[in-house]
Amino acid sequence: MGHRPSSAVPSAAIDRAQFGAAVFGGRLVRIAWYVTPARSRKFQNCTPEEVAVASRALAVWQNRKVVSLLVRRDLKVKYQKSILGYAWSMLEPLAMAGVYFFVFGLIFNTNRGVPGGDDAPGGYVLFLISGLLPWLWFSVALNEAPKALISHAKLITTMKVPREIFPFAVVSGKFVDYLFTWPVLLVFVFSLGGRTSVQGLLVWLPLAIIVQFAFSLGITLLLSSVNVLVRDVERVVRILNRVLFYASAIIIPSAMVLESDTFPTWFKTLYELNPLLGIFKMHHAVWYPADAPDAFILSTSVGGAIITLIIGYVTFRRLETSVLKEL
Repeated sequence: MGHRPSSAVPSAAIDRAQFGAAVFGGRLVRIAWYVTPARSRKFQNCTPEEVAVASRALAVWQNRKVVSLLVRRDLKVKYQKSILGYAWSMLEPLAMAGVYFFVFGLIFNTNRGVPGGDDAPGGYVLFLISGLLPWLWFSVALNEAPKALISHAKLITTMKVPREIFPFAVVSGKFVDYLFTWPVLLVFVFSLGGRTSVQGLLVWLPLAIIVQFAFSLGITLLLSSVNVLVRDVERVVRILNRVLFYASAIIIPSAMVLESDTFPTWFKTLYELNPLLGIFKMHHAVWYPADAPDAFILSTSVGGAIITLIIGYVTFRRLETSVLKEL
């Protein structure tokens, strides 16, 4: 069914743009595809590959309502017929924090490695919570990444939308879940006397979220496309998820590895090359300035996220035809 474009795009400029609509979740959603010549003139000096990337990115933006509907639908499905509903998004990290505090805080006395010393405001409990909450965002997104396309096979084959919106919706949905856990974090901050700074709130927190979002999106683009063709990916992800949890300084301060004489130099270097290490050090640095990543770890995280996003997108595009045939 054809529809007139919105007034934001001049009718005389409609050439390469394609518009349509689909009933999604009981609502009529306008779908836009590619760019108009008026906008494409901005890319005259770009290579065809750069124009294609810009075109697809613009198409995703034009179809942001579809992404919003996907996120809301997944949230409703997740908590439907649940007595506590969204409260589970806060109870689950609390239960995990209690278990890890008992094991690592009491039994193994991990408190001695808290950035800023044992007397740092918030102690080990706040360190644990501030790492677990963003980890749940990444972990759940990683677990669902292989199914991002398979679970929406009917929508992909019936709606003419850029396929990137489905991996994007997965990462965005888990980010919304992460936002729902912030009341838990703030309760612990106020009750434990946690402190932050202008740098923590205006630099480390936004940077941590942006880098983690880019890294998660890159992985989701990669795994969602590969898993359609090779179903072993889901099993590999379960193992990878557990390894990354203990390799990213979430429940154990990085100083206990980097400042220890137990581990060889090559192991410490490999440990620092993990992009998630810098990401979670940034999350911790919001409340523990002493845990701010150094230049090497920060560049590894930012660079790793960008490289992962590029690899994920390129793989996604190159496998797109084969994926559509399998779906």
